[in-house]
Amino acid sequence: MSVDELIEGSKSLGLDGICLTDHDTFWTDEEIRVLSNKHDFLVMPGCEINTEAGHVLVFGLSSYEFGMHRPEFLQASVDRAEGVMIAAHPYRRRFIEEPAEKPEVREEMLERAKGDGFFGMCQGIEALNGRGLAVQNGFSLELGGRLKANMTAGSDAHKVEQIGTVATEFQRPVSCLKDLIRELREGRYQPVDLRQNTVPNA
Repeated sequence: MSVDELIEGSKSLGLDGICLTDHDTFWTDEEIRVLSNKHDFLVMPGCEINTEAGHVLVFGLSSYEFGMHRPEFLQASVDRAEGVMIAAHPYRRRFIEEPAEKPEVREEMLERAKGDGFFGMCQGIEALNGRGLAVQNGFSLELGGRLKANMTAGSDAHKVEQIGTVATEFQRPVSCLKDLIRELREGRYQPVDLRQNTVPNA
């Protein structure tokens, strides 16, 4: 879908704003300003960085540097920019459905994931992914609970019909990127499943 379709679709569903997080590509401040004004809608820039430990949603950076595929390098870059990192769809690479049907195997997967230092580098984890299966998101939610981590939700929409499945609900108003980073750092938010209009239990 086009970015215009994404924004108009989000607006029509009653969302208050969206984050654009393309893979390893950054939107400029001017591009974001033009889109926000064109659609009269809150649009905030971010990026989904591919790292050796998994995908990470970052806010506060403005360009890609070689080395950001290494979590430690990325963390240092985000810290310098006073930004924030959220571990995207943490079930990937860490959860395999078929063997996880056995409780002891699922427990082992959870404990192994809990011990992954990568999550300690992030200010939160994505507990609900709009394109994730219920069993996959269930793993992320339980992992977040065990980590005592702040948890977000994102549609991860690649097509119009994927917009607005899940969202992050903030406790305070967010009107710009600076607000978003502050609230993500402070943990004043929760994941919401808009398909069921519920806040999931970790």
